[in-house]
Amino acid sequence: MGFEGEVWRVRRAPGAPGDTGTTRGGAEETGAASGAGTEPGTGAGAEFGEIRIDDADFPWLSGRFEAGPAYGDVRDLFARELALAERDDAGHWEEWEALYGEIERRVRLVSPDGPVAGFLLHIRGDRAWFRWSDEPLGGGREAGPEG
Repeated sequence: MGFEGEVWRVRRAPGAPGDTGTTRGGAEETGAASGAGTEPGTGAGAEFGEIRIDDADFPWLSGRFEAGPAYGDVRDLFARELALAERDDAGHWEEWEALYGEIERRVRLVSPDGPVAGFLLHIRGDRAWFRWSDEPLGGGREAGPEG
């Protein structure tokens, strides 16, 4: 599929907590850094991190995650998301759906070609795995091969 070696970015979504309403010269859309605008780690498009793809097991892509300057703002959300995905008790999927909804409100996944419309992203330490779509993902998400 040709994904290996690509760098995907995890950024703050416009309107998310911490979004100051400023941008970095369109960098949040394309992954290009212009250096203009806000300080790193603030505002729309702030870097939560990047994923260098090293495995493609369609529909899942995975790779090394390097945390960016704003990752601390969402680290706990991703830790709680995985803990819920790994549980096996009554009602935990409803909790997971609500928590993942918060991730979707706060995070944007940006491919080398630009933002994707829908995604399911997991981050654990220096690893991330995800699936994405050109269309927003609805209910019935699945946790994925590693969680």
